[in-house]
Amino acid sequence: MMILDYLEGNLAFFIIFVSILGAMVGSFLNVVIYRLPVMMERQWRQHCTELDNPDATEQTHEPFNLAKPDSRCPHCGHKIRAWENIPILSFLFLKGGCSGCGAKISLRYPIIEALTAALSGFAAWQFGVSWETAGALLLTWSLIPLTMIDIDHQLLPDNITLPFLWIGLGLNLFGIYTDLSSAVIGAMAGYLVLWAVYWGFKLLTGKEGMGYGDFKLLALLGAWMGWQHLPAIILLSSLVGAVIGIGMIVIHGRDRSIPIPFGPYLAIAGLIAFYWGDELTNTYLRMSGLS
Repeated sequence: MMILDYLEGNLAFFIIFVSILGAMVGSFLNVVIYRLPVMMERQWRQHCTELDNPDATEQTHEPFNLAKPDSRCPHCGHKIRAWENIPILSFLFLKGGCSGCGAKISLRYPIIEALTAALSGFAAWQFGVSWETAGALLLTWSLIPLTMIDIDHQLLPDNITLPFLWIGLGLNLFGIYTDLSSAVIGAMAGYLVLWAVYWGFKLLTGKEGMGYGDFKLLALLGAWMGWQHLPAIILLSSLVGAVIGIGMIVIHGRDRSIPIPFGPYLAIAGLIAFYWGDELTNTYLRMSGLS
């Protein structure tokens, strides 16, 4: 209680503490972003092998999960020591290179750590010492790896979307962000709306416009925020997608035929709606004369 009382009376310290925590979580999210798709691919291959040859003897491999093997330089195999794994600071101290061979470290790692720290600190500033902050952190920490994995592999793993969908429903059992009825309807409607769009587009064009992971991601957002925020999320994701897509074509000359994952746009729109959804909806209603 004394710690909570101190944090409640020192918001600046709480924001700094949560930001540092966010940077540490961001370092772990880098591991999730890289390893989870590899783990899933290995699992799929194992299942295919078992189906193709049920009598095949199981081969033993070096453990590969979120904890093992220890992080190493992909170029020289140098084991990353504890002092080389401090979020953001180690990258700066090592001048962006491996201490073993000097190979450049991807700038993505400190960027994700800094982004996670910034979004975590913002959640602490927005909600203070509360259950709302705890939930906002969990939602943020789920959307970051989902975004990056979808960019890399056009994949939104059920390992992340489904547990966090249930976490959202669980939090709203206590009315943290919305009432339970709105959360349940939000999860159902979030899935079914994009499911209907998917099949309508496929029947009209014969092509798949999105994946089933997108349905589950919108269901997750609906479970956290309620069905009332779904229209804003869908409109915002379309707007974010249009802006980013056009920018990529103009700046980088991206081939229009190359598919662009929709998950990152949903994630960005979801965070915007999470913090400012009510204000955006009320502003739209006033401007349209509906309120």
